[in-house]
Amino acid sequence: MTTLVFGHKSPDTDSTGSPIIWAWYLNQIKGVAAKPVLLGEPNTEALFMLERWNLDKPQIISDLAADTPVVIVDTNNPAELPNNINNAEITQIIDHHKLFGGLETKGPIEIRVEPLACTATIMWKMIGKDMAQMPESVKGAMLSCILSDTLEFRSPTTTQEDKGVAHDLAKDLGVDISAYAAEMFAAKSDVSAFSDAELLRMDSKQYEVDGKQFRVSVLETTSPQQVLDRKDTLMAAMPGVASEDGADQVLLFVVDILNEEATLLVPNDLVKSVAEKSFDAAVGGDTVVLPGIMSRKKQIIPNLKV
Repeated sequence: MTTLVFGHKSPDTDSTGSPIIWAWYLNQIKGVAAKPVLLGEPNTEALFMLERWNLDKPQIISDLAADTPVVIVDTNNPAELPNNINNAEITQIIDHHKLFGGLETKGPIEIRVEPLACTATIMWKMIGKDMAQMPESVKGAMLSCILSDTLEFRSPTTTQEDKGVAHDLAKDLGVDISAYAAEMFAAKSDVSAFSDAELLRMDSKQYEVDGKQFRVSVLETTSPQQVLDRKDTLMAAMPGVASEDGADQVLLFVVDILNEEATLLVPNDLVKSVAEKSFDAAVGGDTVVLPGIMSRKKQIIPNLKV
């Protein structure tokens, strides 16, 4: 049976590229029939990556047949996976997030979780000398994943290992990192085709904080004003999205990649309280700027308080 390789729902560049990388490795190096799949439509940056490196967009799936062999990458959170994930045969987990618990396996498996900025960096280490056989297209996906997750090394999650692997790949591919990252971020920043609800879900993860369910959405952009110009309609769409997704509130952080800061939309007193308690911010209107805040994983989620 073919092993399905996938990341989290609302797939970003890492959750689009890493399944492609690992499925290549399983197929070509390990001799295991494998197929990359997605748990939703990829974002605009991920679509740019696929087109730039002439990669096919993986099939989008919503559920799994019982006992399907799967490899989970870039998450270990059951809330970000198919509802029936524990009916699958999980064979491997490769991730760089904190452990959530709740996944159940049918036997002992290989789990690789490291405090690196990107899943693809972990894969580069695991693939080792077999990287020499990897085609340029898959190496391009790997470089894209690292530049995306590190925000071209601006994110505080960035490690020297992430940087070293990215520079190694860029040299191998003949790619100028700054120029290529600028193209990626420009693609990520063009959100004009998306509805407000789609934007709120585009790069979002659900977390519980002190009994409150939050959908924590992050939009990383080099053109923050394009998003902030829509703040009134975005805030108006938040209650509906929260209700449909079983959350109490949507928190939207607009991350300005170039100025290395985030703007949090503040639609009500609950979010005002979250901003003040979590980030020691003085809130005077319906937005608040949070200097230096770039990473949901390292700076936003760990600090959230109600």
